[in-house]
Amino acid sequence: MAERTEGTTDIKAKPAGVMAAITDFDSYPQWAGVKEATVLKRDSKDRPTEVAMAVSQMGFDARYTLAYKYSAKDTGISWTTKEAEGVVKDIQGEYVLEPTDDGTKVTYRLNLELNISLPGFLRKTAEKTVITTALDGLKKRVESKG
Repeated sequence: MAERTEGTTDIKAKPAGVMAAITDFDSYPQWAGVKEATVLKRDSKDRPTEVAMAVSQMGFDARYTLAYKYSAKDTGISWTTKEAEGVVKDIQGEYVLEPTDDGTKVTYRLNLELNISLPGFLRKTAEKTVITTALDGLKKRVESKG
């Protein structure tokens, strides 16, 4: 597995509001850099646990299904690849939510393994693009809902 890349942002909302946006997979095409997102399975609390996605970034297309696990007290969510096709071989990642005086500190960690060989700096650029798009989109989505 590739080396982990991460990014953080501060969002002016409580962790529950941030988690609600993160788990609203149907809205991902509006803010997360994803073309399609379809919830396939839910747990006993009606939280998505398996989601199929399609992406097209930096000239590459991929489809994959991710399996999600929720942390205790909904302070985060992690995912692993269940199936993948196209340029993506494996994705592992997580959002970690930490309450702050002004809202929530959100950390996004990502390990991305591709089916193609890319120089290290291009792979890192791709990972940072995914993280920046997701964190910026999440911040705008949550804060605009106020």
